[in-house]
Amino acid sequence: LGFGFRCGFLGLLHMEIIQERLEREYQLDLITTSPTVVYEIELKDGSVVTIDNPSSMPSSGEISHIGEPMVRASIHVPNEYIGNILKLCEDKRGTQQEIKYLDETRAMIIYDLPLNEIVLDFYDRLKSLTRGYASLDYEPCGHRHANLVKLDIMINGELVDALSLIVHQERAFDRGRDLAVKMKELIPRQMFEVAIQAAIGTKVVARTTVKALRKNVTAKCYGGDITRKRKLLEKQKAGKKRMKQVGKVELPQDAFLAILNIDS
Repeated sequence: LGFGFRCGFLGLLHMEIIQERLEREYQLDLITTSPTVVYEIELKDGSVVTIDNPSSMPSSGEISHIGEPMVRASIHVPNEYIGNILKLCEDKRGTQQEIKYLDETRAMIIYDLPLNEIVLDFYDRLKSLTRGYASLDYEPCGHRHANLVKLDIMINGELVDALSLIVHQERAFDRGRDLAVKMKELIPRQMFEVAIQAAIGTKVVARTTVKALRKNVTAKCYGGDITRKRKLLEKQKAGKKRMKQVGKVELPQDAFLAILNIDS
């Protein structure tokens, strides 16, 4: 895909509005991928490399450990929403540092959070959980070792770089399954079967299948020998198999946005 343009948005709605205007006013054909952060990877030979794209990640056999960037987040929130915010931060693999009660109605919650969890949908969920009353401020606070893996999405056995993710190993199965199910809803049916797989290295952790469009080839067969119907069905099956070998699947833009819209 190449480097492309990196843009910051005020949530998913703002991003979708900008994208819609670019496509409508400038007739651009855009591919939107999930936001990424810079990881520090120490290899087994002692060297350190930094990557900002999942496709650049070395193989698991070469990696000693991975450091993910951390931020110290300060969240100002009304007291009645403290429970919601604590649950959100824990879901995002955060580490609680402090809770300060500023007055009778407001509190400040301080958490150390992975930057990768902040850049995706944290701000949107923060606002929705607090009806827009919460405010967020954060600053970098170094790197922390984490058990991260690269999650690949394959369509009919072909790797789609734009859909690759770096996720925590404990959540890789759930993210892979949710993404595969979402892709099944978004990819239009073809004349052949489309297999959608989520894989970590060579291990497939989730799979869904988009069923092929199928003509009723036995519609004109009234009664008669069953072998005639079976012959027509076998002929259709062989044709679908040949079509799958040469057929290409075009992914709609909604499929690339599925990464942003699934629950993290």
